[in-house]
Amino acid sequence: MLKKLITLSAFAGCAFSAKAQDTIAGSVFMISGSADTYYKYDLSGYKLGNISTSFANENNSVSLGMLDISLKKTAGKTSFTGEVSFGPRGQGQSLLPDETGNSFHIQNLNISYAFTDKFSVTAGFMGTFVGYELIVPTANVNYSTSYLFSNGPFQNAGIKANYTFSENAALMIGLFNDWNVYQDFNGVSDFGAQLFVSPVPGWNAYLNVITGYPSGTEYDITTSYQISDDFKLGLNAADYTKPDKDDGGFTGIALYPQYTFSDNFTLGFRGEYFKAKKGMDMIGISAGNEVFSSTLSANFKAGGLTIIPEFRLDKGAAMFLRENGSTAKTASQFLLAAVYSF
Repeated sequence: MLKKLITLSAFAGCAFSAKAQDTIAGSVFMISGSADTYYKYDLSGYKLGNISTSFANENNSVSLGMLDISLKKTAGKTSFTGEVSFGPRGQGQSLLPDETGNSFHIQNLNISYAFTDKFSVTAGFMGTFVGYELIVPTANVNYSTSYLFSNGPFQNAGIKANYTFSENAALMIGLFNDWNVYQDFNGVSDFGAQLFVSPVPGWNAYLNVITGYPSGTEYDITTSYQISDDFKLGLNAADYTKPDKDDGGFTGIALYPQYTFSDNFTLGFRGEYFKAKKGMDMIGISAGNEVFSSTLSANFKAGGLTIIPEFRLDKGAAMFLRENGSTAKTASQFLLAAVYSF
């Protein structure tokens, strides 16, 4: 199967340029994607590294991110999206390992039908509608990810209906599997909804909820405001609880100020507060603890290439380790990433 996908990708690359468009008979076919690599160093000297959010966790090594390939086709009222990733950043949530232990991961595989200009239905496997950040690094100013991102859903398989009231308001409701699975042995057991509003030009807000058993319930607010041509402010706040409150969950908020100095240089900051509720450890933090995280990332762009130097400082309980094995309340890291989009 993997060989077939590689052969298909190679053929597509020969037949089409990146982001190729085929407008024969009113249809549009597009190919896009990204590739990324990084180096990270934990400034405490601890060999394994301290900050354990999703991806970019390999310490003191030139490491791989992922190769991401996205195919999209629109013909009349019907469209499909197929997106597959290869490499550790994609394999971190891989659901389909092969017999050799290698794997790829389907990020998106879904089909949509637009009944009208305002009403459409989409079914399949989809990147989650919850949260501010995405798996694909081209969508984020920061290369490392937040605790909110790491502990929320990555993908949702199911069926959803979208209705656009106006350019300032839209509603999505859907039925989904448990988080991050192709097949739900409990049936299609989760309900999700998203309300989009744009109160003023440049301000977009998404009110999200996903709930079900045994996944639990997460309420999420994701919003961004383009205050000026150069300055953008984003915010993500969420609260998650397991079906049994004693089993834990999390609550947190992250702020994303971003300033664009030129077409080739953007500076972004992420300030985050995250708390794991008592009852269950969350990714990167144990139950009952809280952490404050500050991440400063610069984006230097040249064509499709983005170079991201990044510094991150996390502060919490005595949850981090020093080089000599003693515990510490703070951890810091520096990374340098190269991301290419096509």
